[in-house]
Amino acid sequence: MMIRTLSTLECTKLLAANRTAHLACARDGQPYVVPLNYAYADSHLYAFSLLGKKIDWMRANPLVCAQIEEHTQGRGWRSVIVDGRYEELTDRIGHKVQRDRAWSVLSKHADWWEPGALKPVAPPMSDGSPHIFFRILVEKVSGREASE
Repeated sequence: MMIRTLSTLECTKLLAANRTAHLACARDGQPYVVPLNYAYADSHLYAFSLLGKKIDWMRANPLVCAQIEEHTQGRGWRSVIVDGRYEELTDRIGHKVQRDRAWSVLSKHADWWEPGALKPVAPPMSDGSPHIFFRILVEKVSGREASE
């Protein structure tokens, strides 16, 4: 098996071609990893979620990491790691342009709101919307590819 480093352009193309990542966040020294449906544009991973552990932890510590992978022929694979920063796109004045951009980028894909809008149990009712649009600013990317 041969392993090689992907260029920044190859990493960006892989981010744009895929829709699912593993998102890692940390709080109080404890890591937490979850699957994340995303759309890539403008050096950001755009996503949507309901309130929960992931959002709570990213609010407490906005430094995150995401891993995106593709399986290729045989035992081959490509993997990209994103080091980034969580940015919540609130429903407040001054964030409308960014929130509309998230909606635009995400809605280009069928069923973009799943699984971010689904939870195993019903969320508690609140005065505000439980739906959170957010993006991960891609600060650094690196990638590798394995081929036989």
